[in-house]
Amino acid sequence: MADATDPTTDRQPMTVPPSQLAEPPEQQTPPIRRQQAFAADDRWMGDITTTPGNWSGWHHHGETDTYLNVLRGELEFEFGTRGTTLRFGAGDFAHMPARVVHCERTLPGEPGEAVLVRIGRGPTVVNVEGPPPER
Repeated sequence: MADATDPTTDRQPMTVPPSQLAEPPEQQTPPIRRQQAFAADDRWMGDITTTPGNWSGWHHHGETDTYLNVLRGELEFEFGTRGTTLRFGAGDFAHMPARVVHCERTLPGEPGEAVLVRIGRGPTVVNVEGPPPER
């Protein structure tokens, strides 16, 4: 097995310019546009772009933890029983734990953009009906 510190290894750094980001093979959750830069069995990296004011459908990310850094706009997650929200904006980092059912939107104003890293195995997006309303 080659070691990363071994100069004879064939492992090479690489870059992916924005023009080469690809739509991931998993289903999308409109109106979120996901683009993939890197993917492996247990990790994924890419970005999302959302339009202002639109809620996504309910979904979760299977067994993957999602970490994001917001580049532009203000985002809001609704999760748990309906009505529980988390709001964050440009410069903020956020974490969505595996299996947490949520929907998200970009607040009115400007589109949302974020860089995402997902760590875990299995599907990275599972669209669902959503949690029941609060009782």
